[in-house]
Amino acid sequence: MNKLSVVVASVVSLTSLIGGNAYALDGLSANASISNNYIWRGVSQTQNQAGVSGGIDFDTSAGFYLGAWASNVDFSDQTTAEIDVYGGYRFEINELALDVGYLYYGYPGGDDLAFSEVYANVTWQVVTIGYHILADSQWGDDFGDSDYAFADIAFEISDGLELGLHYGHSSFDGAQGYSDYGISLSKNGFSFGLTDTDSDAIDADFLVSVSYSIDFDL
Repeated sequence: MNKLSVVVASVVSLTSLIGGNAYALDGLSANASISNNYIWRGVSQTQNQAGVSGGIDFDTSAGFYLGAWASNVDFSDQTTAEIDVYGGYRFEINELALDVGYLYYGYPGGDDLAFSEVYANVTWQVVTIGYHILADSQWGDDFGDSDYAFADIAFEISDGLELGLHYGHSSFDGAQGYSDYGISLSKNGFSFGLTDTDSDAIDADFLVSVSYSIDFDL
């Protein structure tokens, strides 16, 4: 992984696409989170400062979904906000849960920073494997010029306490890629995590994140 301002348009758009009563609607849900550090693919997006985010999602019982999510960021070009919009389709094949979709990352006021990805994730029991590939960018890179693959494991180790393990790898056309690693403990909306990368160009120290998140139906 934006969105309160776009939810109405998203709902209207999806309704007109599916038409009439073709699919039952499960409705809207929202989420909010506060963290000491917004970390994305092993890199702080807030200069190791606090992050506040919120999102809204619209799902149908047929598996189609739309959503939006927003957070503060702190980039050197004075960009201070990220707004993401996404849509996709979730379905199951035997014991596999699959999720395919499109994700747009927007940075209001940023200088040629926006980009989009298409993705596919597969979950089996406690394991999720995913692949994101660049679809388009404002800075000139085209489809397939970068990608990100990851594997996550999440399972309960005690009463409501979940352990998460993460490995991801970013690849770039014409530039050196890097891997990121993470471990987290989560319970009742609270999460504590450690993240690191193997890149000398990124902060060599472990990044620590402490966050609280809530989800609710609308």
